[in-house]
Amino acid sequence: MEGEINMRIGIDIDGVLTDVIRYVCDYGSKYFYEKYGKLNININSWSIKDMFNVTDTEDKECWLTLVENYANNEPARPFASEIINKLKNEGNSIYIITARSADKWDDVDGQMNNVVKIWLEHNGVNYDKLIFSKEKLEICEKYNIDIMIEDKTENINSISKSLPVICFHENHNKELKGKNIYRAYSWYDVYYQYLIIKEELKNDKN
Repeated sequence: MEGEINMRIGIDIDGVLTDVIRYVCDYGSKYFYEKYGKLNININSWSIKDMFNVTDTEDKECWLTLVENYANNEPARPFASEIINKLKNEGNSIYIITARSADKWDDVDGQMNNVVKIWLEHNGVNYDKLIFSKEKLEICEKYNIDIMIEDKTENINSISKSLPVICFHENHNKELKGKNIYRAYSWYDVYYQYLIIKEELKNDKN
């Protein structure tokens, strides 16, 4: 269709496709309560260390007990696959960009790549390319990503200097705002923000 803009859309997994904060809060609470008999939860953080006020070692030990179940069984957020498939059916290219296997202790027996592929298939997420990297901005530039959907503050701040970012709302990123940052509270809101960006890009070209 004349005037249509087909885009390359980058999508993070943890915190965007999944509600990792809710998972860590629920299962981390059980882990630390059973271990210490008390809890001190800061829900405004995304890391186990800061959420439960524990050491780096305790953070790592907790995550190692949680990661396999999380990576294999945590479902996608409501309507995530529906919206992603809608975006793809409209002619956009979908790039799943995750830092999961960038840390060795984040890997499930060296098989995180396969775990993610199976998880995406199981959750009905269609995509064009799956990329494992912590360097999200570098990847966006390398693959000419037009829109990135992300929740991590550091990534949103760096990527938004170069391209539009749909910020999936979490307590830890609630203060973020500025040029190229579009906040979404659900996956249907992600689609709505995408339409806004698409219209703005179309107007810029005219």
